[in-house]
Amino acid sequence: MTKNELIFNGNEKQVFSTDDPTRVIFRYKDVTTAYHGVKRARFAGKGALTNQISALLLGYLNDNGVETHYISTIDEREQLCRMIEIIPLEVVFHNRIAGSLASKLGVEDGMKPANTILDLCYNNDELGDPLINRDQAVALKLATYPELDLMYDIVRRSGKLLTDLLHKAGIELVDAKFEFGRAADTGAIIISDELSPDTCRMWDEETGERLDKDRFRLDLGDMVASYSIVLEKLKNVLETE
Repeated sequence: MTKNELIFNGNEKQVFSTDDPTRVIFRYKDVTTAYHGVKRARFAGKGALTNQISALLLGYLNDNGVETHYISTIDEREQLCRMIEIIPLEVVFHNRIAGSLASKLGVEDGMKPANTILDLCYNNDELGDPLINRDQAVALKLATYPELDLMYDIVRRSGKLLTDLLHKAGIELVDAKFEFGRAADTGAIIISDELSPDTCRMWDEETGERLDKDRFRLDLGDMVASYSIVLEKLKNVLETE
């Protein structure tokens, strides 16, 4: 597979075309951003960690019947993925109410509800990725009602799989952001972006220590060390699966 031109240069990832129009290469950077790019820093080794963690989590979903864009790992920073047509919607899975959601609802950060919460967001940087309801998403022609039903089903199943997997590693999945696209090879709606401590809140089950990007957002320090802990714990669990 030949890596061709750069087709997307994001804050934390790059995407390259290949000689196969249904395949792309993701390259993870050492850059970290927060608050829609307002806060930005570089951490040596961070890109390799997010690449490896995302490969493990997406690969686990693939192995358990949930389609994602991930195909294989190329090296410590790059992975081969399926080309997709972006659906500009995010579905956020919440086991706890944390971060901006806690602020919006006026509850204690980390509140654990009796139910699982799913949020639908319009993936639009200029608008700040606002919450959107199903009717608005359909009105904007971002997806159809059956497609939204499918996306919600995928997130519920994926959230349960990842919650159980991380629990075996002693990590609580607090929340996770899922993005979607239509696969170029089959047209199926699939998970189409990374799953890592950049896009998921992960807390140590025993200590409550945050092992995710909140270490950067909240100036807690040792972000790379925390990502390394997540990677090693996941590797240890998946070796026994």
